[in-house]
Amino acid sequence: MARTVAIGIQDFEELIEKKYFYIDKTSFIKEWWDGGDSVTLITRPRRFGKTLNMSMVNRFFSNKYADRGEAFEGLSIWEDGSYRMIQGTYPVINLSFANVKEKDYRTARKKICQLLTKLYAQNSFLIDSGILYETDISYFKRVKEDMDDSDAAFALYQLSDFLYRYYGKKVIILLDEYDTPMQEAYVNRYWGEMAAFIRSLFNSSFKTNPWMERGLLTGITRISKESIFSDLNNLKVVTTTSDEYADSFGFTQQEVYAALEECGLGGEKERVRKWYDGFVFGTREDIYNPWSILNFLDTGKYDTYWANTSGNYLIGRLVREGSRWVKMVFERLLCREHLRCAIDEQIVYEQLDDNENAILSLLLASGYLKAVRHGKMDYLDDEKEQMYELALTNYEVERMFGSMVRGWFSRTKADYNDFILALLDGNLEAMNGYMNRVAVGTFSYFDTGNNPSGDGPERFYHGFVLGLLVDLQGKYIITSNRESGFGRYDVMLEPRNPNQDDAILIEFKVHNAVREKSMEDTVKAALRQIEEKKYDAYLLEKGVPPGRIRRYGFAFQGKNVLIG
Repeated sequence: MARTVAIGIQDFEELIEKKYFYIDKTSFIKEWWDGGDSVTLITRPRRFGKTLNMSMVNRFFSNKYADRGEAFEGLSIWEDGSYRMIQGTYPVINLSFANVKEKDYRTARKKICQLLTKLYAQNSFLIDSGILYETDISYFKRVKEDMDDSDAAFALYQLSDFLYRYYGKKVIILLDEYDTPMQEAYVNRYWGEMAAFIRSLFNSSFKTNPWMERGLLTGITRISKESIFSDLNNLKVVTTTSDEYADSFGFTQQEVYAALEECGLGGEKERVRKWYDGFVFGTREDIYNPWSILNFLDTGKYDTYWANTSGNYLIGRLVREGSRWVKMVFERLLCREHLRCAIDEQIVYEQLDDNENAILSLLLASGYLKAVRHGKMDYLDDEKEQMYELALTNYEVERMFGSMVRGWFSRTKADYNDFILALLDGNLEAMNGYMNRVAVGTFSYFDTGNNPSGDGPERFYHGFVLGLLVDLQGKYIITSNRESGFGRYDVMLEPRNPNQDDAILIEFKVHNAVREKSMEDTVKAALRQIEEKKYDAYLLEKGVPPGRIRRYGFAFQGKNVLIG
């Protein structure tokens, strides 16, 4: 009989006690403990079981569950007698930053201090234990939501000391979703203050803490060491390209297929694989997102479950407001091409507004891209650089980005759709009317980043190209900035059925008052460039008749557009 698939439960004990559907990941406990690392940071995309695994680790080691190993009976960790002996034998400090999603530094800091205060309240028995000095008791009572920075920075350090004195054993510190406050700080423009606060907290808790046995942190991103982990030399970092714990987060194909059989969905294996397979951790290439699989097991329906959960705002903003290079990268990715580039897996949030590779690093860490291949390449001068071959993770992610691009034009949806129809019909007058309304409604929307570069027209028209790609990919092969003839055209629409549809070449130009008296002159310059550079060479080589190639020049002046 199939077990009940319960959605959204992140408490290990509840899943086990109620016999809900659960895939055994307790081997992670042994792999982590046997590794012997002082402090381990594991990054995985959202909804990959990080919180559930942290709950499992806490339930296994915490002395609050001494002599209560029944939850692990029948699971892989219980087969090892040595691990039965250490279950429930350590004091554990367990906290999560998952809900620290505040709009300003003051309330974010207050939220973290509230979490620390709650930890002290849970251990208030220490005040009357007789093991604290008067100064310790004084400090204990100062831990509250409005404590000063120095008291907050030492809160986990001091609690480790108190628990060590009481139990005579070093503590395990578990911190789930460590990077959530940092992401919110970047989005809401208080990065510097939050980074300084977190750096002090982490250095005292994980670097200079003699009462800590082990530390385990999870998050989505590997934030640069200089930002918040300065001088933390004992940190073991495990990212999505590391082989360690490759099958501990997420479901393997074998696990997914077994789950489908259990739920009477065995006939859906190949389609499930098309939709949800594709995540790559280390050299393990058969990882599925648990959230999508659980929802599919529950409903039997295909949908963008993982891609539609919260957390897409930052990614959407970075792509929408990104440079033309970022949009061109997404054009290639949406065409299912692979991208080769050198990136650093450390996320430097301060660089996200003006460093395209930092954006790719974030997309890789967040699960929207997968590393098909990575490693040092001989021809690189810098031996430290890693070369990555990247692709969109799977069909679900591809559909998510398609919906995101359509959303860019949602405020002018009717005009945008009518422009597409006018383009297909070759109705130049209608194209001009609709495109001007689209530009007025969305132009600024593409150039509202921290450091607008003045390339608003390019950001707009490359975003517009992505819109064409999403809506017309079934009829056309759409490319931009590719070589043909004696140069690089802006946009080419190559018909998939050349006997039925015309090919289309588009050249964009920003009006230059020095060179051109009017926008009409700018349009003529764009059309002249198409002819002089022979951008139609590729199409002619493919056998498209010259009479079936339409050429358009788009002139931009502010938010005004003229098409000819």
